[in-house]
Amino acid sequence: MDPRTDRSHVRLAELVAALSLGIDLGFGQPMEHVLRQCLIALRIAERVELPEEERAAIYYSALLVNVGCHADAHEQAKWFGDDIALKSTKFASYDMRSLRSSLATMRRIGAGNQPLHRLRVALEFVVSGHRELDSMIETHNTFARAFAHELGLPDAVGDAVATAYERWDGRGWPGELSGNAIPLASRVVQLAEHVEVVQRVAGTAAACALARERAGKQFDPALAEMLVRDADVIFDGLDAVGQWQSVIAAEPSLALVVSGERFDAALAAVATAVDIKSPYWLGHAQAVADLAAGAGEQLGLPEAEVRTLRRAGLVHGFGRLGVSNSIWDRSGPLGAGEWERVRIHPYLTQRMLHQSEALAPLGAIAVQLRERLDGSGYPAALSGAAISRPARLLGAADA
Repeated sequence: MDPRTDRSHVRLAELVAALSLGIDLGFGQPMEHVLRQCLIALRIAERVELPEEERAAIYYSALLVNVGCHADAHEQAKWFGDDIALKSTKFASYDMRSLRSSLATMRRIGAGNQPLHRLRVALEFVVSGHRELDSMIETHNTFARAFAHELGLPDAVGDAVATAYERWDGRGWPGELSGNAIPLASRVVQLAEHVEVVQRVAGTAAACALARERAGKQFDPALAEMLVRDADVIFDGLDAVGQWQSVIAAEPSLALVVSGERFDAALAAVATAVDIKSPYWLGHAQAVADLAAGAGEQLGLPEAEVRTLRRAGLVHGFGRLGVSNSIWDRSGPLGAGEWERVRIHPYLTQRMLHQSEALAPLGAIAVQLRERLDGSGYPAALSGAAISRPARLLGAADA
């Protein structure tokens, strides 16, 4: 292992931005959707001349707004089949209390299964499942607030991500806030999140039409009006710049850097957040990290290499966010197409980490986690010495 792979510090923005790439996949969106919405949110903040402290809250809120939405992916898959397909409908309907939205949700019960199974799931849902559904967004909000706090972010970030589903007209979820009572960061990010999808898919005119249509309903009317008026500036050049570099460079001056034990604690917090996606993984990342690092110490590896190995253990499962729980939680055999989705998750981990100088070396180890000495592993079917020693240790610890 190259000793230069041991990085003593990382900007918290890099770690959160890397996590956001997995959140994108968990919503059926292309990677960098969240990065684009962050840039749009910051441009909105600039147009209304918000102070630096509020811009910092908007920055991190934009990156973390959906971080809690995989906290009950197991339950989503249990009731609705593919949890990623379910979450991808978020941008199609904005009024979760409408009859249309309720009917669309009901039609998904037991999706992807045989008719008899769907009927059984529907009956169970009538008895108890609807109560789980009512509590899902509360779970998302509670988890997101706690996660922001664990990362040491300002309370304003926790407040914003915990109210991400409230609406200006009070018809949001849980429906406790409306109008200016909703934190400003939450209002800015919600507008940016939805117009990003429409602008990317259908262009600026369509994004403006969406803002006008939902002004005073889902969106703060003043913010929506400003976005329409200044759309050319807000959306200018979004596709012409590298999203990662632009977002990291745009971090407000209250930049947070984590190093040493704080770096490890931040990685552990994110790893735990990823493990929550399935009850079968709770505690898995930390256990893998401890086993791999312990093996490295027994082999007499230098302290820096052991530290890197432990950190690679913490991040090794990030790519699982991009694969549905209808696959991860399956008790029976997987089909060929489902296995192909499983086989790409180490690559997704590397893809999430490779743009950060501090995190890329960890991804380079984690991507080989499921390779096997006889060439039967994945994603690249490496064999023998082509698999690095740290990756072999990590693979054994994972198994």
